[in-house]
Amino acid sequence: MTDATAEDAEEPVKKSKLPLILGVALAIAGGGGGYFAVSSGLILKGESQKGTANEATVDPLPEIAYVPVDPLIISLTERGQMQHLRFRAQLEVVAKYAADVETVLPRVTDVLNSYLRAVRIEDLQDPLALTRLRAQMLRRIQIVTGEGRVRDLLVMEFVLS
Repeated sequence: MTDATAEDAEEPVKKSKLPLILGVALAIAGGGGGYFAVSSGLILKGESQKGTANEATVDPLPEIAYVPVDPLIISLTERGQMQHLRFRAQLEVVAKYAADVETVLPRVTDVLNSYLRAVRIEDLQDPLALTRLRAQMLRRIQIVTGEGRVRDLLVMEFVLS
């Protein structure tokens, strides 16, 4: 019996190193494949890659100029209560028409003044009022200055006090 016990003690069971080698090889292959997929943009397209792709397709800004409109203070009276609207804006114009727009600026001021005096105080207190008013004023300005000259109306100050 002592001989059988001695034989078992002499032969320890060796664990195979094959799973460890396979695990390391698969980890290296997976890391390399993941690096390739990310760096080539197949997955997880990063902001830096998006920026470089769009830079080639971005058009240059058109030639524009900004023409300031004289500040307006409009007196609004409703139900015996008087309030004032302070309004200041700039016109975004095509650069080659900037001088033409400056020439008709008194007419633009008149149109804005007439329009804003006709607006009711309740209309001005609406949260969406500025968007509607801006669109209406821009259309009137474009009619006065001629089509294709004024691109946008930029409201710099709009205060009801």
